[in-house]
Amino acid sequence: MSSSRDCKKRPYLHEIEEEVMFYDTDCGGVVHNLAYLRMVEKCRTRLAAQLGFDLKTMGQDGIFPVVVRIEVDYCKPAQLADILLIRGWLSEWKRARFWCEFEIFRNDELLVTTRQSLALVKMPEGKVQRLPVLEKD
Repeated sequence: MSSSRDCKKRPYLHEIEEEVMFYDTDCGGVVHNLAYLRMVEKCRTRLAAQLGFDLKTMGQDGIFPVVVRIEVDYCKPAQLADILLIRGWLSEWKRARFWCEFEIFRNDELLVTTRQSLALVKMPEGKVQRLPVLEKD
């Protein structure tokens, strides 16, 4: 995965902050592994809007970016009430798939990295679509 220093050079980058809530944690106050993916989902949704896949357009056109692969490294745990920075960027854009990468930080401490492969799918048919040409900033 790319380092956080590299991602700042990316033309498509999005960051959000999330406070760890009770529903994100287990009985010991440690963030559950699926909660990180929910946070990444929120960041990825905002990143998708930058790529032309905003929620309203997707709902009207019926074409959605669908996750087909996830790779996750859990480096250190977050805990209840931590403020986390979730940073995501586009790392690859091909004919039918694209990859986004994400990092989750508590202050300057890297907690989680994840890489996700997505494809555009026309619903309800479930037909994979060719990606449009991506304009560079």
